[in-house]
Amino acid sequence: MTGIHDTGSQPLGRVVMLQGTGSSVGKSLLVTGLCRVFAQDGYRVAPFKAQNMSRNSGVTPDGLEIGRAQVVQAEAAGIEPTVEMNPVLLKPEANATSQLISMGKMNGTLQARDFLTRREMLWTTIKESLDSLRAQYDIVVVEGAGSPAEINLRAGDIVNMAVALYANAPVFIIGDIDKGGVFASLYGTNALISAEERELVKGFIINKFRGDPSLLGDGLDRLKALTGVDVIGVVPYLSDLYVPEEDSPREARWSNTEAADDHVEIAVVALPRIANFDEFDTLALRSGVHLRYIRRVSDFGEPDLVILPGSKVTVADLDFIRRSGIESKIREHIWNGRALVGICGGLQMLGNSIHDPEGIESDRPLVDGLGILDIETAFAGDKLTSRTEAKILADRGLLAGARELKVSGYEIHVGMSDGPTGTSVAMESLNGGNAVGFLDSTGRVFGTYLHDLFKNDAFTQTVVTNLARMKGLDPPDEVEPFSQEAEFDKLAAHLRRHLDIGWVYRSMGL
Repeated sequence: MTGIHDTGSQPLGRVVMLQGTGSSVGKSLLVTGLCRVFAQDGYRVAPFKAQNMSRNSGVTPDGLEIGRAQVVQAEAAGIEPTVEMNPVLLKPEANATSQLISMGKMNGTLQARDFLTRREMLWTTIKESLDSLRAQYDIVVVEGAGSPAEINLRAGDIVNMAVALYANAPVFIIGDIDKGGVFASLYGTNALISAEERELVKGFIINKFRGDPSLLGDGLDRLKALTGVDVIGVVPYLSDLYVPEEDSPREARWSNTEAADDHVEIAVVALPRIANFDEFDTLALRSGVHLRYIRRVSDFGEPDLVILPGSKVTVADLDFIRRSGIESKIREHIWNGRALVGICGGLQMLGNSIHDPEGIESDRPLVDGLGILDIETAFAGDKLTSRTEAKILADRGLLAGARELKVSGYEIHVGMSDGPTGTSVAMESLNGGNAVGFLDSTGRVFGTYLHDLFKNDAFTQTVVTNLARMKGLDPPDEVEPFSQEAEFDKLAAHLRRHLDIGWVYRSMGL
């Protein structure tokens, strides 16, 4: 096919960009949907986000770290993710500090005030990555970040209109009607960008609509009269869709069912710096399971299983557990014979101590852990990022019946954990032989470095069955394995019904 520009050797792929009136308006989800639509239509398509700020990340096949949303978008496009799809990732650590991941590798920390001094280096990386994708794919679907109209940030922009101008990309601006003020948000965003940038805006999208479209009245026509820009779609809120969320534990999925005595109840501790929380969403979709989140000590209740999830800053989130009173609730929970799982940072918290002599994560060289698992964690060396195949070694407690079961997921961590001779290693990696899981003497406390473990259906069925037996319930029925592909197709069909996909193609000259 013919691209927008010709490099002299081969045409470059087309580019379309989705920006938003603010954060959490649905940019990631709509990019995911468009990737699926274009792939269904026979195009080679790839996602791109110049700079992502998120604690949710994933791993490419070659062991590089990128934003979790771009991993999901690549899956929707039917391709493997590559580091060029998200060349700059910022993982917030404190209010004004983020860990900088550049081309998939940890590259120190970045203070908010230092961003402008690093802009040129990052911008070069971004342009090269986008050019590389355009040389390989027919269409690149670009996601913006936040809003392009933040007038105090526009001088340092490397993710919104700067990318659109560089690629001469048609831009569609998304507004979230569920938040209220969608017409003002769309009008104001369009007004605050430059005249040159407004030339690239080819349409507005109103997202997360609930109710009767006639309630919009003549608002769409009046917005067109004020801006000269058409609304190309009003996209209804889709509540029964499972596509991993990106930005915040506020978006984490709870079970639709109410808690009940005949359900296994699982509660995830919503750490302030929680990472990769989307890995628990499949539990919320499972029949016989009620999933919820613990945000404060009063939320704790009496769940059958508590999960300590991954954390971007393990020591700081361990401090939160102690200050909040959740630590004492966890100890009471296991004293009462209930189950506990720690994943990645959660595993590290469960150990006896965390050693950080080089100050990789904090200025405290030694921190006492919860002492629930007999392991020690040491922060040293490079971050481990890998897709991992592992084998379950244990056959008791939570893992009864799981021995020899093979599971897959990914690892993203700096620390390594180990215990004294005789420590019960419950799971080992098949990639390189390192221990990625430990089980306590009761069989009810399990810790692992493997993310996405609960997306392994046979493993999850085994754990839920064991939890049910511990509670005195009949084992739950086998459930049909979850299909992420079917969810992508559902999203694509939804966008085809409610967006003018033809206009999106025409905006790219297709």
